[in-house]
Amino acid sequence: MSHSSARTGASMAVVSMLFVQLGLAASVGLIDQVGAGGAAWLRLFWAGVLLLVVVRPRLSAFSRETLRAGIALGVVTAGVTLLFMAAVARLPLGTASALEFLGPLGVAVVRSRGVARLWALVAAAGVVCLTQPWAGTADPAGVAFALAAAACWAAYIVLTQKVGDSIKGIGGLAISMPVAALVATVVAGPGVVGQLTPELLLAGLGLAILLPVVPFTLELLALRRLTTGSFGTLMALEPGFALLIGFVALQQVPSQLAVVGVGLVVAAGIGAERSGARLSAPVADGLTSAPGPATPRGRTDGGTPGAAPAPTRHTDRAGASPRAPALRGPEWRR
Repeated sequence: MSHSSARTGASMAVVSMLFVQLGLAASVGLIDQVGAGGAAWLRLFWAGVLLLVVVRPRLSAFSRETLRAGIALGVVTAGVTLLFMAAVARLPLGTASALEFLGPLGVAVVRSRGVARLWALVAAAGVVCLTQPWAGTADPAGVAFALAAAACWAAYIVLTQKVGDSIKGIGGLAISMPVAALVATVVAGPGVVGQLTPELLLAGLGLAILLPVVPFTLELLALRRLTTGSFGTLMALEPGFALLIGFVALQQVPSQLAVVGVGLVVAAGIGAERSGARLSAPVADGLTSAPGPATPRGRTDGGTPGAAPAPTRHTDRAGASPRAPALRGPEWRR
């Protein structure tokens, strides 16, 4: 696939990150009323409803393997949302988002080769500058939640690409988001239902469009154009965005080392955009499952190990939103 396609995919990923930050910032009032868990549940609930209504998926259009991947994507989507929310309640925003970035960074290192892997290492250096782990002030429980969210985010990237490659259009999200809504309902819903008012429900509907509907759709489309390794490296920009939002909205002045870290992750993001195109074209828009290819898709040097075509069973296809945080205090994630 051409460099212009990689640039399009990278642009989609960046816009997705900005929507995430905007959605988090707009949710402050909602969190004050129903808590971080309640706000996350409302967003996931309405996202699931919206995609079911708009896409109206037919289960008969999906293979059993595709349905399993979509359900798994829904579970990890709920996991990254709820776990990150628990992490930012205990850690500074920059620390939580940088720890969570270890998930996409792991994908980038494992799935990349050559220059693409070098950009992942540059991003890792930037994250170390942002987190400054030698300071030793992090809450252990918060670190554990952030690392669990990182694992979910890595799985989210892999599964999103797999689902996006298997199903045309945004039909995959019409499977995963209702599942995520159900998981969030079980975990956080019971403590929120009694507090709901018509105004809160309407606010949740609007916020669901900002986050997760628009950014998750953009991420799915981006992963049809980028390798998972390059996408994971691009996600290094999210801790930088979080630091910027913290400075502008919360008057959190970053240290000089943190500014250096932002510069490194921005450089890595630009490098990933320039070297991250996939060889295969994305599936066309629509809902039905994409037919199996006669020959397997290959990848660029930023894709899965080796330059040879991928196995037909899709075991090397990644699939999977970023999500990095935006605010501190009552902070939460998608």
